[in-house]
Amino acid sequence: MPESTTPTVADLAAAKFVLLTTYRKDGSAVDTPVWAAPDGNRLLVWTVADAYKVRRLRRDPRVSLAICDARGNAKSAAVPGIGEVLDADGSAHARSVIARKYGLLGRIIVGASVVRRGRTGTVGLACVLDPADTAGR
Repeated sequence: MPESTTPTVADLAAAKFVLLTTYRKDGSAVDTPVWAAPDGNRLLVWTVADAYKVRRLRRDPRVSLAICDARGNAKSAAVPGIGEVLDADGSAHARSVIARKYGLLGRIIVGASVVRRGRTGTVGLACVLDPADTAGR
């Protein structure tokens, strides 16, 4: 997908890596390549509970999402959205959806993280594309 192409939720859900952009207090963007899996009209992301992206998202729910490679190089245009940090049940669901999408590697990585950090050491994030931005697609 060319960098100028704006992805749909289906495109983002099918991508191996998604570039999640969160925003600092001063408004500057911080990009992070993440695994993401579809869950209805939203994308679920799984990350370490004390990661700075989680802190930024709790303060400011704005996100943007783009398809990227493992190093965070964007492969599509970014689309705006809203993100939220999930509770314990939502985080458990995010772990299972991520593990299912990424197969054996996903199950190993998620399982090892639960062993290492416990169930509260990671959280799920839910990202929904801005409906105003996706109305024409």
